[in-house]
Amino acid sequence: MRAFWLSLMATSLAFAPVAASAAAKTLVVAQAADDDDDDDDAAAGAAETGAAAAPIDTSASPMAPAEAPMAGMPASAMNAKQLGLPDLSKSSQDIPDLVLGSADKDFSVNRKHFVLRAGQAYRWKISSAGSLEYKLHAPEFFRNVWFNQIVISDLELHMAGPPAWLEYDAKGTIQIQFNTVRPGNFTWYIEGLEGAQDMKGTITVVP
Repeated sequence: MRAFWLSLMATSLAFAPVAASAAAKTLVVAQAADDDDDDDDAAAGAAETGAAAAPIDTSASPMAPAEAPMAGMPASAMNAKQLGLPDLSKSSQDIPDLVLGSADKDFSVNRKHFVLRAGQAYRWKISSAGSLEYKLHAPEFFRNVWFNQIVISDLELHMAGPPAWLEYDAKGTIQIQFNTVRPGNFTWYIEGLEGAQDMKGTITVVP
């Protein structure tokens, strides 16, 4: 019996260096994989931080940040100063015009995404330039701003609540004036369109 145990111990000692070497290699590979994952996570985090925090060129318009890069991001994840939005002011600020359709493309829009600042008064001209009838809806947005007036051909419409939609039976411009109240992500769209003809976009109100 003693001879059996001595033989077993000798066998174990003989294979011990091989097992230790294999374990060490496994540990090195695992650590390398973890380091790669950490690098990937760090890169992804940096990319996300850069996308949310990088200032946007506002030289073209005081509301140039309104177009696309942050579309789809939660309003709570954005910061007005980091996005380069103008400081809050008592006077109304102009939003870049939204133009529905064009002389040769009835289902086109000149821009889709807009970013506004909560607590600011705005003027927004929305025009029809195509040959179709457009019904512009933005129900959640309209319910979360305070409307001051709607202006059509220098005629003013004042009301105590939001409009159901804006309708264009012919080419022309409707200007809406309002104060943003609550931050949030909202959608605007033209009624009755889908697929390749779809006309819609977003309005994001940030703190």
